[in-house]
Amino acid sequence: MGGGQTGTLWGVGLGPGDPELLTVKAARLIEAADVIAYHSARHKRSIARSVAEPYLRAGQMEEALVYPVTTETTDHPGGYEGAIAEFYELSAKRLAEHLDAGRDVVLLCEGDPFFYGSYMYMHERLADRYRAQVVPGVTSVSAASAVLGRPLVQRDEVLTLLPGTLPAPELARRLADTDAAAVLKLGRTFDSVHQALTEAGRLDDAYYVERATWQAQRVEPLAEVDPASTPYFSLAVVPSPAYAARTAGNPATAGRPGEPREPTGAGGEVVVVGLGPAGPSWLTPEAEQALAAADHLVGYGPYLAKVPQRAGQRRHASGNRVEAERALEALELARGGAGVAVVSSGDPGVFAMASAVLEQAEDERWSGVGVRVLPGVTAAQAAASRVGAPLGHDYCVLSLSDRLKPWEVIERRLDAVGAADLALAIYNPASRSRTTQLAAAVDVLLRHRSAETPVVVARDVGGPEESVRVHTLGTLDPSEVDMRCLLIVGSSRTRVRAREGGGSTVWTPRSYDPDPVSGSARSRPAGSAPGPGTTSPAGPAGSW
Repeated sequence: MGGGQTGTLWGVGLGPGDPELLTVKAARLIEAADVIAYHSARHKRSIARSVAEPYLRAGQMEEALVYPVTTETTDHPGGYEGAIAEFYELSAKRLAEHLDAGRDVVLLCEGDPFFYGSYMYMHERLADRYRAQVVPGVTSVSAASAVLGRPLVQRDEVLTLLPGTLPAPELARRLADTDAAAVLKLGRTFDSVHQALTEAGRLDDAYYVERATWQAQRVEPLAEVDPASTPYFSLAVVPSPAYAARTAGNPATAGRPGEPREPTGAGGEVVVVGLGPAGPSWLTPEAEQALAAADHLVGYGPYLAKVPQRAGQRRHASGNRVEAERALEALELARGGAGVAVVSSGDPGVFAMASAVLEQAEDERWSGVGVRVLPGVTAAQAAASRVGAPLGHDYCVLSLSDRLKPWEVIERRLDAVGAADLALAIYNPASRSRTTQLAAAVDVLLRHRSAETPVVVARDVGGPEESVRVHTLGTLDPSEVDMRCLLIVGSSRTRVRAREGGGSTVWTPRSYDPDPVSGSARSRPAGSAPGPGTTSPAGPAGSW
């Protein structure tokens, strides 16, 4: 290995422990290096060096980078983090001296240098000044899968890699949200990982793998492991659930959404649950009980995150535009006899998952699966409550999204709503890809409504970024509206009253005034004078 003006830093992955699992390139570089560097604890024994020893040659310089602390306490002024940061700085200076002298340095790293590897801390301190090359190695996760004799993932399954140092509730949430997982850095974190696997309902699927590919390797079901016997070089693996189901002869959990399989007999039930617009305070007791009783939770990831974790319960998160696939997954899980809750924000029957599940349930495959729908507080109800009662009389609910219906249909319905003088709750008013529909909708409504008609713009109601403002059709700026907003457009009779301290109260009377001549109900344009004892139909825009 030629040195040149300065040497080259090589981060060389050694694989999981078996010297025969080094790559050919790693072995060649180790043998040719001027300097071999490796980390070790204070007892000076280095696992990395022992793995590379068959490839070392006589006369090579060695740099043992000895950690000042591992898990014990320290009297360093900066505590543990301060002691480690200082160690990395001093280690980088020692390696830099060799590189400045034109020597090539191979820094040995168990597994892969950039996969929870110690090499990365030298790389970030030296790569901007010296030529730095990384040679990948077989990771401990791949080795664990190999010694288990089970695939980690297959087809479209998702693998999640987690450090055991995460808090148990966070570990549980992520374990419940994934198909397969590997949790590293066990040792002192074993109890926390065991708790998280239990809460996520994955303990029976998990395996414990210690020192994979070493002569002293150990493999057994994690539920049977003694916590006192788990070293740092161990990990928890939850392998491919589809593979496990097939090999165990359990069709209830085999395959992925859309794959046919034979039913097991008595079907379970799918309950489509409305979570309300935001947080547990909007959840009904009935919905809360259904969520707690379910074996599986299925839904859009951010909505699932709102549901508290329950021990033994599996979560199946998916994206926002796969309603049909999500419904199929829920029905398949239920056909095996499980109780499944499909979650929706707001009310599941309003532009949400209830229709998607019922549509898929029409197929004869799901004849043994029951489907129930539990209501939730709608976004329109939540937004209306923040200003008063703008939906106090007849009203219409309409989505401006043209993803599932053409704009021509939306425009025709808007025109009918305007002519019928109904208050209107508008869902999905805008998005990143839909920026013109709201302005077009306002133009259609202005054919029938005064420019003074009140418009409530409610954003993230119940959430941390909640804002509610009252505008008019004439002053509404569509550029200030996004997908997280819901709009309520008043009828000709909707009233606005300024509140003391700011903001507005908006309400629509429950009846029209009778026409004094004919005695029939009549409609008053939004900008006309109100009757006795009422306030002006539209006030200034304000926030609540």
